[in-house]
Amino acid sequence: MLDTDHSPAILMQFAKWPQAGRVKTRLIPALGIEGALQAHITLSLEVLDNLCATGYDVSFWWDRPLDQPPEEAAPLLANIEAAKLPQSFQQGGDLGERMARALGQGIASHHRAVVIGSDCPSVDPGYVRSAVAALEHYDVVLGPSDDGGYVLIGARRLAPGALEGIAWGTPDVMQQTLQRMDAAGLSVYLLEPRWDVDEPEDWQRFRRMVGER
Repeated sequence: MLDTDHSPAILMQFAKWPQAGRVKTRLIPALGIEGALQAHITLSLEVLDNLCATGYDVSFWWDRPLDQPPEEAAPLLANIEAAKLPQSFQQGGDLGERMARALGQGIASHHRAVVIGSDCPSVDPGYVRSAVAALEHYDVVLGPSDDGGYVLIGARRLAPGALEGIAWGTPDVMQQTLQRMDAAGLSVYLLEPRWDVDEPEDWQRFRRMVGER
């Protein structure tokens, strides 16, 4: 088990701008369009709370420029503003390019940077601290997800092209990422697997997790 610490690091929460019909679309058959929007906001708040509890710097990265937010998004935006978190926009043609650019900025300012998705409520503060600690010894850290992808990616060094050509949204994401990292000569540390919320059964799992608190 790696020791945790509080050396300079920045956590970057990636999120889709909350708009009914474009977020958590796989939950729509079970929850409806408005229900899926509310689920997206609820999950984003849960992740934000977990990240702010770590003691590291946190920034929030939307997937597009902001327009008029829905009324349901008010608690999320209020929490971001109350915590005085910097808000940025993801830049790039696909998820790999967007994460690579954000990680590059984070490494430049904080030496270690971690990107976490807003649908990953299983990423608790201790898990994040372990990820940051791993970057003392490895170039990249990945938190595997149950569906073949990952719930977080952190880096202290990232070679050009390390996140290119990956079939995002498929079960091959982790395997392809590891292949790219190996080809780029980057050392990688894998955390224990976690889960994210994509399907209705994932949402029910999250509800059970919250209910047990």
